Amino acid sequence: MSVIIDMRVMEMLSARMCHELAGPISAVVNGVELMSEEDPDFVADAVRLVGTSARTVSRRLQFYRFAYGTLPGDGAAPAIGRDMAQKLFEAGNVHCDWPPEEATRPHAWQRLACVLLVLAAEALPRGGTVSVRGHGLGMAIEADGDTVRLTPEAQAGLRPDLSVENLTARGVHAHLCQLFAADLKLRIAPPKLEPRRLRIELTPA
Repeated sequence: MSVIIDMRVMEMLSARMCHELAGPISAVVNGVELMSEEDPDFVADAVRLVGTSARTVSRRLQFYRFAYGTLPGDGAAPAIGRDMAQKLFEAGNVHCDWPPEEATRPHAWQRLACVLLVLAAEALPRGGTVSVRGHGLGMAIEADGDTVRLTPEAQAGLRPDLSVENLTARGVHAHLCQLFAADLKLRIAPPKLEPRRLRIELTPA
C-alpha cells in the first residue's frame, strides 16, 4: 500500500475507533457489575448483556483491523471483506448485500468496499440495505432506505482536493475512502442522492 496518511487523519481515525468501541465496552463493564446482584434475573440479564456487547466489540475490532490495518496479501482472495462486513451489520438495522461473485476480488478492492459500506450505512439513520456492485475494474456502493442522507462533511471528505486542515471528525472516514480509491487508481464520482437511495460510483481514474 502506497497511501500516505497525514497525522491529523490518524488522530481523527483513532478517535473514531475509540468512540465505536466505547459503548459496547462500557456495556460489558456494566454487565459484570450486575453479576454481583443476588437476584437470578439480574444475573441472567447481565450475562446476556456481557455476551451481546462482547460479540459487538469483537465484530467491530475484526472489521476495522481489516479495513484500516495491513492487508493479508494481493491477488484474488477469499471473501474476507464480505465476511467482515456481514458480521459487522448482522446485529443492527442495516442489511449488507454483497454478492458472492464480487467477494473474491483482491484484498485492497475488498477493503475499499468495506470502508464505503460503512459510509453508506451512516447515510441510513433508520436502517435499510447497503449493497456492493462491481462493474469492470470499478464498483458502486448503494444505500437504500426510508431515510437517506449524506452529511455535507462526508461529501466534502470524498473530494480529492479537500485540504486535510479542513477535515472534520464527520468527514475523516470519507476522506479515507477517497485515499484508498486513489491508491487503486479509482475515482469517486460525486454521490448521487435520491429520496430513498444513495449511490457512490467508482471508475478507473
